[in-house]
Amino acid sequence: MSDAAARPEIHREISGEEDFGIIEKELTVFERLYNQGWVRKVGLVILLSILWEVYARHLDNPLLVPTLSDTSKAWWDAMAAGVMPARIWSSLQVLAIGFSTGVTLAFILTVLAITTQLGTDFLELMTAMLNPLPAIALLPLALIWFGLGLGSLVFVLVHSVLWAVALNTHAGFRGVSNTLRMVGRNYGLSGLSLVFKILIPAAFPSILSGLKIGWAFAWRTLIAAELVFGVSSGKGGLGWYIFEAKNQLDIPEVFAGLLTIIMIGLLVDNVVFRTIENRTVRRWGMQT
Repeated sequence: MSDAAARPEIHREISGEEDFGIIEKELTVFERLYNQGWVRKVGLVILLSILWEVYARHLDNPLLVPTLSDTSKAWWDAMAAGVMPARIWSSLQVLAIGFSTGVTLAFILTVLAITTQLGTDFLELMTAMLNPLPAIALLPLALIWFGLGLGSLVFVLVHSVLWAVALNTHAGFRGVSNTLRMVGRNYGLSGLSLVFKILIPAAFPSILSGLKIGWAFAWRTLIAAELVFGVSSGKGGLGWYIFEAKNQLDIPEVFAGLLTIIMIGLLVDNVVFRTIENRTVRRWGMQT
């Protein structure tokens, strides 16, 4: 027997779909595009480009701020002549050597710090002393010790990368729960096997953040160093390209060099690191 037959005082009204309002609404084309992060960023870039062009034309002083069109022409001419690709390749070569060396040293120091108390004390002491020291302040010493060339550039790059990566990696290792550590030890892991199979995967978000910071520090330090003594092995990088253009008062070329530095930074951050992030910490559910 139904409830309605057993309880005649109960009155129920059956509602139709129209009584529930809008349950599902199809997004418009604009809403779908706006929900894409890359579309919003491209829109911001276009807006900033328009503002740059309008302001430069209003100022009407190419020695202060050239227009975006003049800068783009200077950039294209330098690319077509092969000058800009050569300068980019020179800077990236030095950056790769300095960055990889700094990351390797940071990993060694961090492993020593996480496995021994003396290593922890050494890392904390060195980071407290040297991390606040700007890499560019070491340029005079680099020139004295290594001369004018690749060695000086690599030295200041290693300093700019080492401490940022080491600090973030060490903080990530220390943030790994004791439960995970005990699980690793129960499986017989210790030393480097524990580091590679337990600590690094668990601390990878912090490690990746350290790599991003280290890359940014290294990139801007390299450009600053090249502006000062940027010829390495007879070839200059982007910083030296900007310095030469400034001496010739070719301001569109100066801005073209700056624009190239920005584009490389955007490419590395939004392609290289974003790909690593999507294939690791996002896939593992460690970030949203």
